[in-house]
Amino acid sequence: AIANLTHAMRFMRAIKSRGHGFALDDFGSGLSSFAYLKHLPVDFLKIDGTFIKGMQLNPVDRALVSAVNDIAHTMGLKTVAEYVENKKLLELVRKLGIDYAQGFAIDRPTPFVECMALAEAKA
Repeated sequence: AIANLTHAMRFMRAIKSRGHGFALDDFGSGLSSFAYLKHLPVDFLKIDGTFIKGMQLNPVDRALVSAVNDIAHTMGLKTVAEYVENKKLLELVRKLGIDYAQGFAIDRPTPFVECMALAEAKA
């Protein structure tokens, strides 16, 4: 998508017009991430897990995550914290106001077939 930003933007807008959303994954891992964020019509920002994992011990990682979350919310985007592997990280994510968390502190990965079976059982 990044190699041809114009085509990616056109494609994303077409898909969004059909009611689908987009997430920008691993945000913060590249220096030009903010430039992409400014132009791509995304709905969710998944904050790179390396920053999330480091928040417990590194105040710089915590500040970076907080800043990315604030910018995303200013742009009207929802945020997702990747690699939330324990309860302390989940507590930090909540404290920072991040919208969603992904990782072992929430649940272990479930095969797609099992997810579908659970969804069908609930329907």
